[in-house]
Amino acid sequence: MFAVVRTGGKQYRVAPGDKIVVEKLDGNAGDKVTLGEVLLAGDGGNLKSTDGLTVAAEIIAQAKADKVTVFKKRRRHNYRRKKGHRQQHTILKIVAIGDHKAEKLAKAAKADAAPKTASPAAGGDQSPAATAKSKSAAAADENQSLEAAGKPTENPAPASEKAAGAAKPAAKKTALTKKKAEAGSTENAAPAKGAAKKSSKAK
Repeated sequence: MFAVVRTGGKQYRVAPGDKIVVEKLDGNAGDKVTLGEVLLAGDGGNLKSTDGLTVAAEIIAQAKADKVTVFKKRRRHNYRRKKGHRQQHTILKIVAIGDHKAEKLAKAAKADAAPKTASPAAGGDQSPAATAKSKSAAAADENQSLEAAGKPTENPAPASEKAAGAAKPAAKKTALTKKKAEAGSTENAAPAKGAAKKSSKAK
């Protein structure tokens, strides 16, 4: 989780465990500080509401920045002024954002408590007889579901390629005999007509 906070007129993007250097805050090393002006907060790519959200930090040290030289000059007036300045800073370590730390502790407590409450329901302390009964009941339920679903139909295809090859010639033979039987009347009619013509010529 991250947050954007404003302190000392500047904005900082922080996350738990980060160290930042901000404008001087009252306090000594080891003191706890709360940054209440949270402008933005989110977890990954999701933004969260900042209502009442605070950032908890700890003062690591009070320090000073590097020296800055301030030099003023007015030409032709013999005016020279030289000053040095070191800005005072406070080094902070971000401890938590809002109740982020409390949420982690609550999740850890739930995770520890979950196995204890779920173990009796899961049957970890049951006797061997009870476990055997539960297994037999589960097997009976599976059998009933299989019977209700019905047995699978057998494959109508022949068991081997030889059987398939033997079936094809038989089918061809039956088809040929049917065709011959249907065409038999026409074959017999042609000789009869020829015989009738011959007999008429003979007369």
